[in-house]
Amino acid sequence: MNITIVLHEPQDLVNIGGVVRAMANMGLERLAVVDPAEFDPRRITGVAHRTEHIVERTRVVATLEEALAEATFVVGTSARPRTAQRNYRRPRELASRIARRAHDGPVAIVFGREDRGLSNEALDRCHEVIVIPTSPSHASLNLAQAVLLVAYELFLAGTGTPAELPTGKRSLGPARAAELEEMYRALEAGLASIDFFKARKPESVLRVLRTIFGRTTLDAHESRLVRAIGYEMRNRVARGDDPAADDPSNPREVASSD
Repeated sequence: MNITIVLHEPQDLVNIGGVVRAMANMGLERLAVVDPAEFDPRRITGVAHRTEHIVERTRVVATLEEALAEATFVVGTSARPRTAQRNYRRPRELASRIARRAHDGPVAIVFGREDRGLSNEALDRCHEVIVIPTSPSHASLNLAQAVLLVAYELFLAGTGTPAELPTGKRSLGPARAAELEEMYRALEAGLASIDFFKARKPESVLRVLRTIFGRTTLDAHESRLVRAIGYEMRNRVARGDDPAADDPSNPREVASSD
């Protein structure tokens, strides 16, 4: 499956080994580790025997942005819903969609550090967020347990072959995470240029926009169009242009041509 398990700042090498073991059990082979407290391939394979094919190809990177740059669909995980509204889903509900998306492009599933999970900033980069149902009296899961539960649902969902859907002639495939981040930066710049944030917090507005766009499947062409809208807003304000002057039906324009 075209799915990468991403561990964000794992603190315990034994937990990384447990994750690798769970991945091998469920047929997942792509792992990215972001800024781990330690990473020793020999010790990891000592915990997870016969997993050299996963450990040797594991990407160890410095930032989450680097780990997600090529992903076209990013799913975060959380032990509980947060204050901010997000696209929360149960593992079984989302597994079949993840499997389908993996046929279109790289998918990343992100797990946070053992002591505090994923930050709000990390969850902002996710299109959907998985919440695993557990007993209210003991909700927290071990990192490897969480990966195993999600991987198991993916394993079941991936046993069938989803039907291929037609794509438009101009489709460039799903937008990569790096392209979406550039789109959000352009929207923020454009909205700032028209004083949209005068009575609103930029981070709150951008979080709502991320939630809205996270419900859709933007392809690269669509994300570039939205990005262009943001930049054109900013550029128009910078030039001091009057948008009405470009409208031939504007009365002032007609009068000046007489």
